[in-house]
Amino acid sequence: MQPNEIAEVLNRPISQELLARDLTRLAYVARDGTPRNVPIGFTWNGAQIVMCTAKNAPKLPALRQNPMVALTIDTEVHPPRILLIRGRAELDVVEGIPAEYLQVSGSSQMTPEQRAEWEAEVRSLYDGMVRIVVTPTWAKLIDFETTLPSAVEELVRQREERQRA
Repeated sequence: MQPNEIAEVLNRPISQELLARDLTRLAYVARDGTPRNVPIGFTWNGAQIVMCTAKNAPKLPALRQNPMVALTIDTEVHPPRILLIRGRAELDVVEGIPAEYLQVSGSSQMTPEQRAEWEAEVRSLYDGMVRIVVTPTWAKLIDFETTLPSAVEELVRQREERQRA
């Protein structure tokens, strides 16, 4: 997929709504060769998905071995809205707590007092973290109104061909 095609998908209003959510599902291949899919908080900086994790997280050795990932950001309503993204994870070990981690961690659902307690706990627990940064190399929005999964698109096309015949 070309960068302008990716940007077109990611700049759609529904995609922007999904990119403003707090949680994505990160799919990757574990070191034993089996698939993994984990929920993880994220932020979108306009060009990249940024996720943060503990320096001892089991996913890190797997991502160093095979950095290719897939992300799913979706809604829980019907019809669902789904943003699918693929890319390569770049790992950035940082001292202290990355700003992205503090932005993403449910701050909108905490009172100022809860937020202060949570942040103090985080700062006492982590001496550093790893930023997992994914620049999209492929993206697809499925909203079931203007876009469908590719298999369903193919079935619609086949049905239209049968009806014309």
